Amino acid sequence: MSRRGKLGVVGALALGYVGIYLCRKNLSVAIPLLREAFDADRQAVGRIASVSTLAYALGKVFLGPVVDRLGGRVGFLGSMALVAVLGAAGAFAPGLAVLTLLYSANRFAGAAGWPSMMKLVPTWFGAAHTATVAAVLSLSYVLGGVAATVFASRIVDAGGGWRAVMGIPSLALALILVACVFVVRAGPLGATEGGGRGGVAWADVASLLRRRRFLIVCGLSFALTLMREAFNTWTVDFLATSNPGGTLAGAALGSTAFDIAGAASILAMGVGWDRTPPAYRRWLLAGILGGLAVLLAVLPTVAMGNPVAGAFLVGAVGLLVYGPYSLLAGAFAVQSGGPRLAATASGVIDAIGYGAGVLAGEALGRVVDAGGYTLGFRCLAAIVLAGTVLALALPPDQEDLR
Repeated sequence: MSRRGKLGVVGALALGYVGIYLCRKNLSVAIPLLREAFDADRQAVGRIASVSTLAYALGKVFLGPVVDRLGGRVGFLGSMALVAVLGAAGAFAPGLAVLTLLYSANRFAGAAGWPSMMKLVPTWFGAAHTATVAAVLSLSYVLGGVAATVFASRIVDAGGGWRAVMGIPSLALALILVACVFVVRAGPLGATEGGGRGGVAWADVASLLRRRRFLIVCGLSFALTLMREAFNTWTVDFLATSNPGGTLAGAALGSTAFDIAGAASILAMGVGWDRTPPAYRRWLLAGILGGLAVLLAVLPTVAMGNPVAGAFLVGAVGLLVYGPYSLLAGAFAVQSGGPRLAATASGVIDAIGYGAGVLAGEALGRVVDAGGYTLGFRCLAAIVLAGTVLALALPPDQEDLR
């Protein structure tokens, strides 16, 4: 197939995943509206994020092997369709309990999206280009986060309530799905793409789970996904709380700095990681995480009453989080699992991370209710310091991850 055709498939996959995010990150904009509509505290609305993140983690574990057996195209299109339906249904929820159930089902279905993409990558591109393509696709969840937040904030500006914020993005996803049906498919290298003997070999899975490097990557996924989910869930509320005289739409716009800076970080990390000698890569990663821990500790103090500084430092956090995060369930997963187990490896890495991400909702909301965002971010800084130590444990030789 021509280079243009390959880029078309990559573009369609990225657009489709952006569409899934329209029905995912809209929750962060809806949180203040839900608190007002149901007179709920942060712990109560944070429970939606926690339960749905657990559902997402379970989806990664169960749906990764399903995608490896059925194929990336079926998994990707099926995930988009279910997310669109469940996202629209959430707009009609009568209360927080039903919304939690529907949004969690939405997240469970969406869990198949990324593993499906990683399943398709080796059917179109050889190993020499896997990291680059995975990095480009990683931009889809960053740009998707920005698009979802801006789209939802525009709905609020137009007078829409939480039901509109939760439901309207499903219409956009449905339109994207129609386009993806005609473009997304497996490539000529997909000898093991779905079906029968191309499915999961459990002995291979067991071997994968015993590898030291893979286990360390899972540990880093725990720490970095917790950071990402914490900021995806609470940044709008944090900026609104830090600047009581501002507007919700302004706080939502400021929160996009996290994802915008993250996009640059992903590309820089991909290039920097490839050019860094294997013996020094763990030091690069540990240095980034150490800087992140310091930044988290000072963020609440600097941001208080200064929305510009708050948005700037939120962007700096995104810059330090997304680069390392993008390596985990992308290039590392494809290279660790190979074409047959790419979706399974990606799913396990992500599942470990999103298992930790459960803490970013109700548990972090409880900490913030008790001690404010100062205490909340200090707890996050301690977790990042633990991740820094873990990064130093990465073996210098990264050949089996390349």
